Amino acid sequence: MKDKEEFLYPRSQYYGQSKPENLIFNAHLQKFAQQVFYIVNLQTAGQLTSEEAYQQIEALWEDLKLSKKQLKIGETSF
Repeated sequence: MKDKEEFLYPRSQYYGQSKPENLIFNAHLQKFAQQVFYIVNLQTAGQLTSEEAYQQIEALWEDLKLSKKQLKIGETSF
């Protein structure tokens, strides 16, 4: 079962600054990329229309932006 999960949902090692918020955002970013990959493949195979694929990817993008904002990624703290 573990091999199947690793095949379907591969994760890459994180090389940035090891702060908890960075690690969480990296996981969200990898999940976003994997979901976009599946949506694009479904659209290419004719399972989704271009409009449906666009709407789903746009919703995923908004979720990712919200995650970045909530985790305060990229904000400088002086």
